[in-house]
Amino acid sequence: MTVADKTTPVSHFERIGGAGAVRAAVELFYDRVLADAELAGYFTEVDMAGQRRHMALMLTVVLGGPNEYAGRDLATAHRPLDIPVAHYVRVGEHLTATLTQLGVPDDVITDVQAVLAQVQDQVVAGGDRADS
Repeated sequence: MTVADKTTPVSHFERIGGAGAVRAAVELFYDRVLADAELAGYFTEVDMAGQRRHMALMLTVVLGGPNEYAGRDLATAHRPLDIPVAHYVRVGEHLTATLTQLGVPDDVITDVQAVLAQVQDQVVAGGDRADS
């Protein structure tokens, strides 16, 4: 191990197991979301293989992994769906439960939740906040 290896911080992406762990999380996450009667309707006309790929790329970035996402920005992708705050919160709860189920460390989950809070205005209808 070199000195550089000792001083380079390990990303959350690396800590949880890299691309394989992210793919497993995304699979479980969408299994949960699609089984949720309140949320499943958002995905009836969606190419789920593509959706899962996009989510894996986005979650990779959130976790500090390589940024290879080239899709639409969050607002462009979500605003036409008119997503209420309650559904946004519900999706976040499914993501948190998924990460917890997979044994992701609490500090990583907390950081993911912080990102969810930061981007909420880009996803929900009218930019409403759950905490306002």
